[in-house]
Amino acid sequence: MVFITFSSINLALVSSEKSVFICDSQTAKKYHYTNDCRGLNACKACIKKISLEDAKKLKRSLCGWED
Repeated sequence: MVFITFSSINLALVSSEKSVFICDSQTAKKYHYTNDCRGLNACKACIKKISLEDAKKLKRSLCGWED
């Protein structure tokens, strides 16, 4: 989060969409905050960058190495 002050008015600028990484295989069940997460080492498919919202729509949960 970034705070910017304009004549004593504080505005919080927040990224509207967080990106995560997934292994694009039929059997993968997790999402990852970084593309070099240890949990992605076994991925034999393509690693894709998608929004956190889309990962949750795909019923992915956070990788255990990252929580």
